[in-house]
This record gives sequence, C-alpha cells and structure tokens, in this order.
Amino acid sequence: MSFDYEATTTVNNLNMTLDGSNIGYQRERVEAWARGERVAPIFIDVAWTRRCQAACYFCAAQTQASEGGIITREHAISFLEDSAEIGVLAMNYISDGESTMVPWYAESVERATDLGIQIGAGTNGIATTQPVLERILPRLASFRVNFSAGEKKRYAEIMGLKQAVYDIVIGNIKTAVKIVRDNELACITNMNLVCDPDQSDQLIPFARLAKDLGVHYAIIKHCWVDTHMDGKIAVDYKGYARIEGILKECEALSDENTKIVVKWNKLNHQGERQYSKCFGPPFALQMSGNGLIAPCGPLFNEKWRAFHIGNITQHRFKDIFESERYWEVMKYLGSDEFDPRKRCPSDCMQNLTNKWLYDYLEGKATFPIKAAPANANFLA
Repeated sequence: MSFDYEATTTVNNLNMTLDGSNIGYQRERVEAWARGERVAPIFIDVAWTRRCQAACYFCAAQTQASEGGIITREHAISFLEDSAEIGVLAMNYISDGESTMVPWYAESVERATDLGIQIGAGTNGIATTQPVLERILPRLASFRVNFSAGEKKRYAEIMGLKQAVYDIVIGNIKTAVKIVRDNELACITNMNLVCDPDQSDQLIPFARLAKDLGVHYAIIKHCWVDTHMDGKIAVDYKGYARIEGILKECEALSDENTKIVVKWNKLNHQGERQYSKCFGPPFALQMSGNGLIAPCGPLFNEKWRAFHIGNITQHRFKDIFESERYWEVMKYLGSDEFDPRKRCPSDCMQNLTNKWLYDYLEGKATFPIKAAPANANFLA
C-alpha cells in the first residue's frame, strides 16, 4: 500500500501532521545524513520513569523491561542541556513510563522550553492537577491524555484502573481545556485511544466524550503488536477492516471545535513493513524511563542488549551521542544485515519515518514544497 506522508489536518487554525511523517520537512539534516554525516536527532521520545499508575493491557512497556537506573532531576536537566547543545528540536514526554509521577516533572518542561526544545506531553492524566497544568500548558506544544475508552466501566477494564479514576481524569482534562482556551494558549489539547478491533464498542463513546470535553482533537490509533519478539501483545491488523464503518462514524462527529482523527496510514498497512532497512533512529530516538538510550522502544528489553547504546544515569547524553557505540548501532540498523521486516514488531514510532527515508534513498520520495506543518519537529 502507499502512504500519504504529507496528509495534514487543520486543528485550531493550524495545519498539523497527525497521520504521516514530518521527516521530509527536515531537508537540511536529511541531506547531511544522506552524505554520510553524523546528525543529531530531531526528536526524542522520553520518559523520566518506568512507573505508571495504570495497567493498560495493550501497553508496549510490559515487553520492554531492562536493567537501568533511576533518573534524578540532575540527570534529567543534564540530558536536556546536552540535547539542546547537540541540536535536538523536540521531545515527547511519553515513552515507557508516566513521567508526571516524578516531582520535578513541571520543572523539566520549563527547563526544556527555556533551552529551545519543543515539548509534547503524553499522560494518563491522573497527576495533571490544576497547579501542574498552570505551569506546563503555557510551555507545551501539545497536551495529550491517553483515554482508551469512552465509558467509565470499560475505561477501568481496558486501562487497569478503578472506575473512580475516570472522573478524576475527566476533571483534569476539563481544567486543561479551560486553561488553554481561556488564556488563548498555543498548546493543542488532545485525547488518544489505542484501538483494538475487539474493543470497538468504545470508539463512538470515546469520540462523543472528546467532543463534550472540547479538546482540539482526538486520535484513534493502532495497537502495537510485538510480532517477531515475545508475542505477548497480539492484535489482528486485518480486524481493522471489519470496523471501518465505525471509524468513519467517529470521524463524521468532527466539528469546528474538535476533530476526530483516525490514523488510517497506521491501521491500513496490516502490520507489514515496506522497507528492508531501518533509517529512522538517527532522527527519532527513544529513551526509557530507566535512562537507557536505545534506537527504539521495541529494543529496550534486556534481551536486545546488543542494541543498547548507553544510559544517562551513568554517562552524559552528549558523550553517548558522540560515542562510536552510538554510531555503530545506527550503522548496523541501516545495513543489509538488519531487516526490520523479519526482526521488528508490526509497527513502531519510526515506521513512517523509516519508510520515507527508504523511499528517499530509492528516489521515490521528495521533499515537500508546501509550508511545514505546525508540528514539523515532532517525528511521532
């Protein structure tokens, strides 16, 4: 199948890439990489801890345990300073843990943005109370709450939480929306549903709830499947075709205040990778909540230690980035010796970036000529 890399959605009068890849808008760095130069990541997906209050049955983090340290405030600030120095442009605070659980979470948002790094926050919304929101929302590019159901009972079942948490999180989302809209902040508020075809009963309730809460948009995305790995998370990608009508009903609920966005590029590829080399990690890196730097989340697990590059609780990130180890791993992933079709899960954060870069080197992808979207520095 083909991918519409440049598909954008208008949200709050901004064009945003919500179901494609922004790598084509990073021409200078892509061309340097193609010449064989060592380039800094444009984007890093980060967690400050591996802890989480929820126990979502679909969570990829359950397959990603590895040995590591505890990230302290000092480690985090040093990491942010090094990232800014080498040229990282944006980060999502998501990865494999609930970063709002560390006491210096808001400070980490403030410090990153002071350094010129754009931050997108992803959270279960439990700890994002009004005092926290008042500190972070003026700084954030986006604020996303993972809310993978629409009804209280089903929310508790799917996300492994008590039903009372449903009301707490909804209250926090309402507060976030009010702060952003009342103060005309640039932050884009959104909700995220991880779609398992067998849980499709929650799609319409989720879309209606997102509209009622007034977030700028709500995403319905694929469920990660760890094929070629442990097989702990199994979802039949062909099942998405079965619920296509429901997904389109959700989209039709969009209005001028809230867009309901289905990630068709992700849902329709049926878990198949259409490239034989992995080129994405030099541009879009991931860090575990235990400080581990690895090319991607699926390779966090201890059994994939051969791909582990370093740990920010032991070494400065700048030193890790400049190490031969870092570049040996990146080179191997892009070599004929590594085939992601045979060794990787059905999808990953870098999937569409990988595909675009592979097509670019094959002469099948070109740099967009239209203006870059508002979230161009976010490669996930």
